[in-house]
Amino acid sequence: MDEEPTESLWVRIKGRAGAGDIIAGLFYRPPDQGDRADEALYRQIGAASCSQALVLMGDFNHPDICWRDNAAERKQSRKFLECVDDNFLLQVTEKPTRRGAMLDLILTNKEGLVGDVKLKGSLGCSDHKMVEFRILRAARRVCSKLTTLDFSRADFGLFRDVLGRIPWDKALKGRGAQDSWLVFKGHLLQDQEQHIPTERKSSKNTKRPPWMNKELLGKVKQKKEAYRGWKQGQVAWEEYRETVRAARDQVRKAKALTEISLARDVKANKKSFYRYVSDKRRTRENVGPLQNETGDLVTQDMEKAEVLNDFFASVFTSKCLSHTAQVTEGRDWENAEPPTVGEDQVREISKEPEGAQVHGT
Repeated sequence: MDEEPTESLWVRIKGRAGAGDIIAGLFYRPPDQGDRADEALYRQIGAASCSQALVLMGDFNHPDICWRDNAAERKQSRKFLECVDDNFLLQVTEKPTRRGAMLDLILTNKEGLVGDVKLKGSLGCSDHKMVEFRILRAARRVCSKLTTLDFSRADFGLFRDVLGRIPWDKALKGRGAQDSWLVFKGHLLQDQEQHIPTERKSSKNTKRPPWMNKELLGKVKQKKEAYRGWKQGQVAWEEYRETVRAARDQVRKAKALTEISLARDVKANKKSFYRYVSDKRRTRENVGPLQNETGDLVTQDMEKAEVLNDFFASVFTSKCLSHTAQVTEGRDWENAEPPTVGEDQVREISKEPEGAQVHGT
């Protein structure tokens, strides 16, 4: 794929009809590899990242990279991290593969394409651990049949006028609460269908980073087109390099501004902050085994739900439960006097110890 000498092997895995092919690349980067060969390697990765499904694997020899913090000590390692970020690649290896260092990496441009990553024993005389993983075939893309309301194109003024012209006193006369609600709901849904347009729900943009907008998408597209033109001899190397630098700088600036904004507004908008942090995590952890009252570990979902339910119910003390209203069977509640709460009762309850309170409120 490139004129510079790099130790790499590329394979195209043919997919089923409509599923698309998978590009797999195998690399070995010597520890003493120079900058020129590194640049050739980065160009190969940039060209391959244009494919819909990409898996890169091999020994990249960057032991100083901390993938959890996305940081490195050496200049060459930092350039490799920049290449990974610029091409929107995910690194899925999580454990060291040689003497406490994570040298053997698995990179992909599609979340969920690689799974079941396991470390095995060494092969022959090698001091590296074998990395076993599965390439999960992506599902065939189908058009969504779900529709959602497009409130951005709704005419709320007309919607309110139509609902206001309904004689509600006459429509709800002599009806109970449930029947009145059903009548109101029927009119509401009928007018909603007539005055609020719908659109087909799409999952195309669900995986985009929060800092990605239309302008940045255009820059990324220009970078890919410039690379294609350079490979075909239609664009000069200097022009292609300037396009890449401009796109990379804008992406980094937008990403930094988004993270600064999330950190600044974390107190007022915690959900967006923790959603961004959760998306940056490499793995998704489920609820692990729990210990029940008898000391046994439970692993089934239903059993874990029962353990959690019992724990949350245990915050109610017997004294607190004594104040819970009790319903007496057979009493004529319709003709009875409504219950009253006196000032002395409130003062007595407010003086109770903290153990009688419900935790978590």
